[in-house]
Amino acid sequence: MQSFARIAVAATAIAWIAATTFAQTSPAAGSTPRADDNPSIKFGSTIFADYTYNESPTTTDADGNTIHNSSFNVGRAYFNVFGTLNHLIAYRITPDITRETGSGSSLAGSYTFRLKYAFGQLNLDDWTTKGSWVRLGLQQTPWIDYAEGIYRYRFQGPTFVDREGYFPSSDSGLSGHWNFPGNYGDIQAGFFNGEGYAKAETNNEKAFQVRGTVRPLPLGGPLKGLRLSAFVDEDHYVQSAKRTRYLGQISFEHPLINAAFEYLSAKDQTLSSKPEVDANGWSVWATPKFGTSGWEMLLRHDYLKPNKSVDQKRTRNIAGIAYWFQHMHNVQSALMVDYDSTKQTNFTPSRADDTRYGLKLLVNF
Repeated sequence: MQSFARIAVAATAIAWIAATTFAQTSPAAGSTPRADDNPSIKFGSTIFADYTYNESPTTTDADGNTIHNSSFNVGRAYFNVFGTLNHLIAYRITPDITRETGSGSSLAGSYTFRLKYAFGQLNLDDWTTKGSWVRLGLQQTPWIDYAEGIYRYRFQGPTFVDREGYFPSSDSGLSGHWNFPGNYGDIQAGFFNGEGYAKAETNNEKAFQVRGTVRPLPLGGPLKGLRLSAFVDEDHYVQSAKRTRYLGQISFEHPLINAAFEYLSAKDQTLSSKPEVDANGWSVWATPKFGTSGWEMLLRHDYLKPNKSVDQKRTRNIAGIAYWFQHMHNVQSALMVDYDSTKQTNFTPSRADDTRYGLKLLVNF
């Protein structure tokens, strides 16, 4: 019954988005065909590449020598296919690469393709605000895709909640998105498997996720770039064993700096017979820009208590300087040198601190 209730809530939220759209006046019958009713297809790609040097922890090579590990890596490679059947129907297909690490696999160590996005989209622009839609399939979940639109340093590493494993960035499901009139914000709600794109669904439990964002002053002035956002993920590992996440964020975008603060609260109970684990944490970051030269800094601090009933904590400091190449038409490209250090306290078994330096590359078109 709980699963059915959550399905009903999710369906109601998505139906509300759709109902809001269709409450508007429909286009007049017999209107002149639109230029964007012709089918189209576009291709794009995203590449993250890096060289990373581990200051700590040290490791040993096959001959027993103590070394600082280092490697050249391809962290992400997308090949994007965007298509439209007409101005109402769109789709996207995106395979992702990952390093095969399964023990005993004949592909161990190889890069393999897996599906990251594959969805169909009904655009609702004819009936409501531009940019509103309904999607079905393997798609971006409501929070991480939104957050990465403000935090454009995913090529350095995942956002706080993504890196800590609290939210999947993509999942199979049904979702709807509606933009508030006047650019005052938006809302996205969806009903998903809950396991994320990298795992198969394990049972009948589904996740209801909803994000709402408000722009208090979107029409101009120094606070035009201010946004207030909240996100809720209601799910269960199994019946009566909760998996919930609550997140709030204040973000600010400006030609000279982007910055944000976010707070996370999470509850996990893997089985109804096991105790609930409560976690909380926060992250703050800023990207000061050096005028219009293309040079920019990244400064970030993360703090997490994975279990509030135990005196554990994990802190992370990230600092880097990047050059964003200018005037490259539809190509977005950047080079970055960064420092990334994670310290872990009172974990059993103990976990070594991790400090690394890197040279990172982004190419996106």
